[in-house]
Amino acid sequence: MNVKGVPVHFRDEGSGKTVLFLHGWGVDHSSFGEAFERTRGHYRVCALDLPGFGRSEEPPAAWGVGDYADFVLAFLAEREIREAVLVGHSFGGRIAIKLAALQGALQVPKLVLVDSAGVPPVRTLSQRLRTFFYKTARRLLSIPPLRERTSGFIERWRIRRASTDYRNASPRMRECLVRVVNEDLTPLMPLISCPTLLIWGENDTATPVSDARVMERLIPDAGLVVFKNAGHYSFLDQSYAFGRVLDSFLGIVRAEEEGRP
Repeated sequence: MNVKGVPVHFRDEGSGKTVLFLHGWGVDHSSFGEAFERTRGHYRVCALDLPGFGRSEEPPAAWGVGDYADFVLAFLAEREIREAVLVGHSFGGRIAIKLAALQGALQVPKLVLVDSAGVPPVRTLSQRLRTFFYKTARRLLSIPPLRERTSGFIERWRIRRASTDYRNASPRMRECLVRVVNEDLTPLMPLISCPTLLIWGENDTATPVSDARVMERLIPDAGLVVFKNAGHYSFLDQSYAFGRVLDSFLGIVRAEEEGRP
C-alpha cells in the first residue's frame, strides 16, 4: 500500500471501533505485537511501520512531527477510518499528541501515551556548552575556504557525541530525528480534550517520569499509571500489567474476569 507516495507496511485486523498503535523511534509496529493480539478480538486494530522504520520506506524529505501526523491521517483515510483511539509509545506518542490536540479529519475519543516524548529535556550546562560549540563551529566551518578542507568534520564530531538513535539512523532519518526531538509539544497538551491515560516506567531515563507529571498537569483529563521495575519500554517490561490497564481503559472485559466481584 502506498500512502503519499511512500510504500507502507501495516496490519489492520478485527472489527468494531478502531485502536491505532504508533510505535517508537528505532523499532516498528511489531513492538506492540502482544498488545495488538490482545486487543484485536474486541476492536478493529491497526498498526503500521512509520516511514523510515521496519518495512516502510523512508520519507521523501526531512519530516517533522507534523509531517508524520499528516502521513498517519492519510493512512487512516485510505483505510476509511475517521475515528480511532490512539496508543503511542515514545516518538509515536509525539504523533498521537499532535493528532489528539488538533482533532479535525480524525476524531480521537481516547488517548494512551506510553513513555511518550514531547516534553523538552532540561539540559545540563555541559550539554548547553556542547550545543554552543557545535553551532559555532558549524558557522565558522561553513566559510568557503574552510568548508572545502573540513568537509564532514562537523558531522563526524556530532556522530561521536550523538545518541544511539542518531548513530544508527541513515542520513535522511538523522535529519528527521533532529527535527522531531527539537519540537516542544507542551503548548498542544492543554488542547487535548479526550480522556488520556499516561503509562510510564519508573526507571525510564529517555523520557523520565517527570515528563509524565508535566503531561498530567497540562492535559485536562489525564491520569498517570507508573509501573515499578520498568524502563522506557514499560509496556514490554510489565506486559501483563500494561494489558490489564489498557483493557480497563478501553472497556474490555475478558471472559475469565466475568462474574468476579
